[in-house]
Amino acid sequence: MGLRVSVIGMGKLGSCMAAAFARAGAEVFGVDVDPDVIAAVNAGRAPVAEPGLEAAILASAGRLHATTDTPEAVAQTDITFVIVPTPSEPNGAFGLDLVADAFRLVGRGLRARSSYHVVVLTSTVLPGSTRAALVPLLEAESGKRCGRDFGVCYSPAFIALGSVLRDFLNPDVVLLGESDERAGTRLEECYRTTFENEPPYRRMSIENAELTKLALNTFVTMKISFANMIADLCERLPGGDVDVVTGALGFDRRVGPHYLRGGLGYGGPCFPRDNVALAYLARALETSAPVAEATDRFNRALPERTVERLRGLLHPGCVVAVLGLAYKPGTPVVEESPGVDLALAVVAAGARVVAYDPLAGPSARAEFGDRVQVMASLGEALHAADVVLIATPDPAFLRVTDEDLPKDRELVVVDYWRLLAERLAGRPGVRYIAGGRSMDDPLNAARLVRLWAAATGLEPEAVTGVLAV
Repeated sequence: MGLRVSVIGMGKLGSCMAAAFARAGAEVFGVDVDPDVIAAVNAGRAPVAEPGLEAAILASAGRLHATTDTPEAVAQTDITFVIVPTPSEPNGAFGLDLVADAFRLVGRGLRARSSYHVVVLTSTVLPGSTRAALVPLLEAESGKRCGRDFGVCYSPAFIALGSVLRDFLNPDVVLLGESDERAGTRLEECYRTTFENEPPYRRMSIENAELTKLALNTFVTMKISFANMIADLCERLPGGDVDVVTGALGFDRRVGPHYLRGGLGYGGPCFPRDNVALAYLARALETSAPVAEATDRFNRALPERTVERLRGLLHPGCVVAVLGLAYKPGTPVVEESPGVDLALAVVAAGARVVAYDPLAGPSARAEFGDRVQVMASLGEALHAADVVLIATPDPAFLRVTDEDLPKDRELVVVDYWRLLAERLAGRPGVRYIAGGRSMDDPLNAARLVRLWAAATGLEPEAVTGVLAV
């Protein structure tokens, strides 16, 4: 008999993992509390919108089944993955109520098992959660002992919405926190028969794996914020260009090019909360995480700082169009979205705001209420606007045409991602401003003159002459 897998929680990640295991040849039982999810999976349809998911379900050749019965699914399988929400609490910690409920049900399923079973937690949790809070629930409900009758692993997935299946199947690294060697080996074998690439496996204690998950996302967000800091500096230097600077930085192997692009900050369901959680953990352990705290403060301050830079463009009665409302292109998710936060900050500054996103319009309407009008098309948003703010690097915005641009007035376009630089820079009727690049060379040169005249004691005219050379 081949590998038999149960997946508890059929959201975007869980459903993609279940389909991937089934496509690779495992018999898979997906569990969810939503009967519509169960019906969709059993009918061969994707229960959530993710590229490639429905094709993977169809390619599973009937090996993917869905049910609401967690104990029964666990009893029929060899390895169980738990992927349920761990919502953030006000203090920054991750709530364990839902995952604890799932573990209790998994424990009841383990009671009926006569052979060794592996339980894998994939949901994001604080270090110590798995061993101290969750393993005891499995032992209490099953009457069995971890490390003897069953094993537990903590193994998070590093994915982005809109590319969940691809990211899961092609990880850069696999974190594998294990209660015992047998559990880790069983999980690694499962992954090796499923993944499309050959990633490095890092096997470690459960607590080290839990910490590594938070540390990795915190490091990535620090890198994003660093690039945004450089973008701000480049806007204030004559000839400054963030892409030139970060492009050179990325060649250094100590830095690398990934996530080093000046833009409008990070958002989504993972990055912001992992930073906050790491800072909470540090306080709970009687220390501090000032880098994580500074990264979070810097990112949350970007909308107001951005609006402050725009004040010269926001004349009374002007209409501002914000393009890009999802937290990233290719998804309808607006959780912690920089574009949504920017739109609301512009409203607070007194301007009328319209907005457009190719996928996130309905989600954003629910977020905005009547404060922002979400338009049905890119052309409608542009025709309504005096100032356009491009908040995400969505390829859909590259499809702008002459018909989309107003003909009766100059349109100011502030492009924080330099997405339309080749298309709009120098175009008649458009004043194009690229974020992260010098907007006013004479003004920026004057800043340097003041700096170095004060630092050297030279007359400003002398410094000006040197800078001119």
